[in-house]
Parts: sequence; structure tokens; C-alpha cells
Amino acid sequence: METSKTKNQPWYWIPFLNFASGLPYAIIISVSVIMYKNLGISNEDIGIYTSLLYLPWVIKPLWSPFIDLFSTKRNWFLVMQLLISIAFLVVGFTIPVSNFFILSLAIFWVAAFASASNDVASDGFYMLALTKDQQSFFLGIRSTFYRLAMLTGNGLIVIIAGYFEQLYADKTKAWSYTMIIVGLIMTVLTIYNYFLTPKTEINSLETESQPTPKVSFGTVFSSFFQKKQIGIALSFILLFRLGESQLLKMLTPFLIDDKAVGGMGLLTEDVGIIYGTFGVLALTVGGILGGIAISKNGLGKWMLPMILAMHLPIIGFILLAHFHPTSIYYIYAVVIAEQFGYGFGFAAFMMYLIYLADGESKTSHYSIATGFMALGMMLPGMLSGYIQEYLGYGNFFIWVFLATIPGLILSQFLNFPKEFGKKQTN
Repeated sequence: METSKTKNQPWYWIPFLNFASGLPYAIIISVSVIMYKNLGISNEDIGIYTSLLYLPWVIKPLWSPFIDLFSTKRNWFLVMQLLISIAFLVVGFTIPVSNFFILSLAIFWVAAFASASNDVASDGFYMLALTKDQQSFFLGIRSTFYRLAMLTGNGLIVIIAGYFEQLYADKTKAWSYTMIIVGLIMTVLTIYNYFLTPKTEINSLETESQPTPKVSFGTVFSSFFQKKQIGIALSFILLFRLGESQLLKMLTPFLIDDKAVGGMGLLTEDVGIIYGTFGVLALTVGGILGGIAISKNGLGKWMLPMILAMHLPIIGFILLAHFHPTSIYYIYAVVIAEQFGYGFGFAAFMMYLIYLADGESKTSHYSIATGFMALGMMLPGMLSGYIQEYLGYGNFFIWVFLATIPGLILSQFLNFPKEFGKKQTN
């Protein structure tokens, strides 16, 4: 008898469900940096306050058991996506007011809590709706479309904002219109996911051979921290993105700032074009190849090469900051290398989180793991503006590269089945 897991057509819903997770994250965490930079907010304030927007992703394990225990994952992510759509529309209308910074941050906070909840529900739905073989095969597709959504924010959305800046000669109006457009895009994605995502999880839960009893919050949390090698695992999760967390916050200011202060002097539209063209292609190829590589050979063979592929391209930004080449094609080359490496390498990190969360209460355990990942992004990001101002862009990127070393070292002490993620053949 054919099960619902084989009839749910994952190619129809996985790309758009993960796109609907990645886009709000990109707008809240990354595009807000560009917006506030163009609206006159300092690097220090950008680093602190936009990094605090990570907090909902850090503390989402506190409410993720509700998503595990009440209603369905599908209901949760549909309601959260609708709330995100409304929040972005409201942000668009608050930008023209005098105290826009405080108001927009408050609304971004609401959107961030909804987005973190959407991620929990979407992750749980992914693990319930697919077999383990499918999970490993679609991991590259899933992470690629998540990252494509981020690049849509950093690419297409920023291009639109740059176009409006040139058209109206008014950055406030440009970003107001842009955020309204983002809200409308999220509304369309919500409608699509309502009609195309299957109700697979209901059937899968009914036919699961093991019962799914209601468990207490304490049981869920304590069982996660009782996993083998949990101390090394959490240290790895916290430190793996130590360099990337700082790079993400200061990369856009670096590209936009004038060369007189160490930046590259690009227009907003230039930044959007760089990330929205070849960057998208490089990320797509890297993510797909990463998922295929793990599916063929297992995580053990690819963990180290993937981590190196993800972090070595930071050297390109060191060279840009020190030599300031006049041709924009050097920037294209660095971004292509960085995006390909990110798409290829991040697949290994996400597959390890799936391994760590495997077992009972996998949705909540995955949420706890990604919460620690967000904490590892938030704390260094808060200090990034001050570090950059103190070191200057050139030395800052050297520091960022050095900050990747602890995670690389810890990865060599992780204990997991080397064949984990490899597609099983009969």
C-alpha cells in the first residue's frame, strides 16, 4: 500500500516552504542592516540592535514544545507566515515617521518571533513528511532554497530599494515601498503553501509504529542535554559560525561605505545586483552539490572539506579590504567564491544538527540545537560594529578569518556515524 510519504510530491512544496522560512530571516537579519545603514544609523547601533533580533531564534526552544504538542506543524507555519506578512506591511508604513528606528525594530521583533516559530514548524514538518533517505537527498535543495530566499532579500529586494532610491531621490520613501512589497511577497508565499503543502504529518503520526505521548517541557529539555558528547556538540554549534556572525553584520557596510573610510563605495543597487545574480547561481550549485555529496558518501567524508569550503573564501574579503581594486569584477569573484562555499559547506553543518536532533521529540531537539546556533550568531554580531570600528575593515576581516578556527578544530572531535546521511541502497 502506498503511503502518504510517497505521495506528497516534495518537489512541489520543499522549495517554497523553505523559501518562506529564509526570506523573513533575510529581511530581519540582513536587509535591515542595509536599510538602517542607508537611513543614517551608525555601525555600532546596527551591530547591537540588529543582532538582538536574533534573540527569538535563540530562545525558541522555550516555546517549541507547544508546536510539538498542540495542533499540527502545517497549521503553525501557515499562521506564522500570515503574521510575518502583516508585520512587514506595517514596517513599510512606519519608516516615514520620525521615530521609525524604535518602531520598526519593535515590529521586526514581532516578525522575528513569528519567523522563529515558522522555522520550528517547517523543520518539524520536513522531518515528519519525509523518510530519512529523502531528508538527506533534499537537504541540499532545502538549504539552497532557504539561502536563495536570503539572496532574494539581499539581491532582488535590495535592487528594488536601490532603484526606488534613484527614482525618488528619497531613501525613506524607497525603503517604505520596498518593505510593503516584501509583505506582499510573503502573502503570496503563504497562499501558495496553504494550497500546495500536504497534510502528510497527520497520516504519518497516525501510522507511526511508536506512540507519541504528551511529554513535559522538562522531559524534552533534559533528554536533549543527556545526549552523548553534548558538551563538545554544543561548543561546536556555538563556535562554528563565530566568524560568519561578524562577517554578516559588517559585510554590507563594508561594500557601501566610501573608500575614504575603508569601504568599497558601492551603490545600494550594486550590492543587490552582485548578490542577486552570480551569487544566486553559485549558491544554488554549491547547495545542490553539498546535498548530493553527503547523500552519496555520508557526512563523515565531507565534514572537513565542506567546512574549509565555507570559511576559506573570507580571504577574498581580506584582499578586497587591503587592496581596494577598482574593477567591480574582483568583488564579483569574491562573492561567487563565498556563496558557492557557503552553499556547499553549510549542508554539512545542517546535516549534523539533524543527526543531533534524531530520536524522540526531534522537532524540539532540532529547535534547541538551532537556538544555540542563533546564540552563536547573536553575541558576536552585537560586538561586530565596535570591533570593526576599532580594527578598521582590513584587520577586521583578518580577525573574522581567525575566528573560524575554533569551530574547525572542534569539528574533528565530533562523534557521529560516518555514513550518516548516505542514501541507503537495497
